[in-house]
Amino acid sequence: MTAFDDLLAANASYAATFRDSELTGRAARGLAVVTCMDSRIDPLGLLGLKPGDAKILRNAGARVTDDVLRTLVLAVYLLGVDRVLVMPHTDCGMAKVTDEDVHVMTENAGVNTRSLDFHTVPDQDAALRHDLTRIRTSPFLPAGMPVGGAVYDVSTGRLIPVDL
Repeated sequence: MTAFDDLLAANASYAATFRDSELTGRAARGLAVVTCMDSRIDPLGLLGLKPGDAKILRNAGARVTDDVLRTLVLAVYLLGVDRVLVMPHTDCGMAKVTDEDVHVMTENAGVNTRSLDFHTVPDQDAALRHDLTRIRTSPFLPAGMPVGGAVYDVSTGRLIPVDL
């Protein structure tokens, strides 16, 4: 038995009834969602979407990093995205630590991560506003493209819109 047997078995069941082969890879609803990797978040379900509707970009803290910005450029110019929602969440682990905390934890495990920026979130509201501004002012994305922000409440399932 391997560490992935359960996943391969689940995939076999999924593939037996798979019906999405007609999807093209373009965002059918023109949406990209930047959200956290937290396993409590079901981006498609909570937004009333289905596979093929949106591009979902996930990372720790739902931060608009250089890689997220690169991916948004590809999503816009190649994959039909014409609006972006940045959606961090309540009770985020990235808001409970600092980069220094993470460096110390990894050093205690014998790993030096000092060359990495973990983009921890000491102030979620400020981080979200910064990330929205970063997308809106990017010279690589269309001026005036709709960019919105909302915090997902993991205890109620509700979105709390945030204005700049």
